[in-house]
Amino acid sequence: MTLLWILLLLFFGGVLAWLSEIFDSRFPRWIALLSVVATFIPLLQLYGSFDAQRESLWIIEFSRSWIPSLGINFMLAIDGLSLLLVGLTSFLGIIAVGAAWVEIRDRAGFFYFNLLWTLAGVVGVFTAIDLFLFFFFWEVMLIPMYFIIAIWGHENKRYAATKFFLYTQFTGMLLLVSLLCLVYFFTIQYGYLSFAYEDLLRLEVGGKLEMWLMLGFFIAFATKLPSVPFHSWLPDAHSQAPTAGSVLLAGVLLKTGAYGLIRFTLPLFPESSAQFTPVALTLAVISILYCAKVALAQSDIKRLIAYTSVSHMGFVLLGIYAWNLIGLQGAMMTMLAHGLSAAALFSLAGGLQGRLHTRDMRRMGGLWALVPRMAVVALFFSVAALGMPGLGNFVGEFLSLLGVFSVSIWAAALAALGMIVASVYSLWVMQAVFQGAQNPEEDQALLSDLDARELALYGLMMMGLILLGLFPNAFLDVSAIALEHLSSASDAFVAVRGRL
Repeated sequence: MTLLWILLLLFFGGVLAWLSEIFDSRFPRWIALLSVVATFIPLLQLYGSFDAQRESLWIIEFSRSWIPSLGINFMLAIDGLSLLLVGLTSFLGIIAVGAAWVEIRDRAGFFYFNLLWTLAGVVGVFTAIDLFLFFFFWEVMLIPMYFIIAIWGHENKRYAATKFFLYTQFTGMLLLVSLLCLVYFFTIQYGYLSFAYEDLLRLEVGGKLEMWLMLGFFIAFATKLPSVPFHSWLPDAHSQAPTAGSVLLAGVLLKTGAYGLIRFTLPLFPESSAQFTPVALTLAVISILYCAKVALAQSDIKRLIAYTSVSHMGFVLLGIYAWNLIGLQGAMMTMLAHGLSAAALFSLAGGLQGRLHTRDMRRMGGLWALVPRMAVVALFFSVAALGMPGLGNFVGEFLSLLGVFSVSIWAAALAALGMIVASVYSLWVMQAVFQGAQNPEEDQALLSDLDARELALYGLMMMGLILLGLFPNAFLDVSAIALEHLSSASDAFVAVRGRL
């Protein structure tokens, strides 16, 4: 019941936050904060009671009949991998509410309704083990995010929101068609309808048909990741979204694409995924290097951070298609660390925009003396993003490279260049924004530094990255059983890749 309780808290918390605006405009943010904190507490309890030596895969399960005539059940389950990702979602939900605390004043009730329903959809994606239910939650999380961008975004918000919606909806339809075909062939082979994950793992398709079905799943998840060439929606969405929307996009929504690849694409289609590995690794390397290069050409600070997100998520794709325990754990650690560092960087960019009324770095400069606390915080997250040893990003990217090295030396070598370029753009941003001479055309004398609320939010994310970097086994041990099960269950993947 824990998983159902978390979903209900977010769904009904969102409705209550919307309705509470009638009585006081401050109520929605407090209800949203309490709702997200209430979901984080049982997750901490699950983490605290986690047994790394247990033999069962699922930590907790919940199952009820939903539409029995179609073989659809309301099935939720959580293992070590999804526990960490749901925990990240809940944690960044707190950060998102804090980021919107003073920024969102217009229609605040509806905003927090959309924020909580987005979180509920993401939690559902990470816990659903009935694929129809998974697709339901996949759609649930997209619609409220569309409203967050379209209503509370910036100057080109409608264009960005529409582009985000079209990309995700079109690829979502590919996912649905592939899923229905998968269930159809399962019915032919086994004589009954089922959308259950464990049932569909037993299906053997093979040949060109498996490749086409796999591509439907891959394109849907790679678009959300995102990976080149499906990435162009992300810079527009990030640059136009409010700060809390960018936190959710970078911190949790991108991770649903990586989770889908790990949980569904490779296990369901092992042979075609193995044949596709050279293409996937090539896309990962291109994402890392190309988007790092494009980031250097940006003057809009939010677009720059958006392109760096695509570059860093390339390491996730690299680790996934290494399809060994080290690579998968590298992908998982990169997801966790990137979720924290990217959320912090977008929050800082939103804070700068709110204070200076611009995202153009050419109109900034010399801010270190004016906002020293913000500058120190920005420096910490910049060096975290470039992969400073001792912080979580380094652990994740190092493990991803180590995992893929045994599969493709050239992919590992080229991807490692991305860490060099990351150092360049991270330090360049610090130089452009906080060092040098102040812009005489901008009135920066009355700039306010980070307040206690903002310092508390950044402090939480700092502690998270330090814990990931200094005590990685606390997270690696939690995910090990799930990732070992996934990688060892796809013997066909390893066999086919070994013949390539």
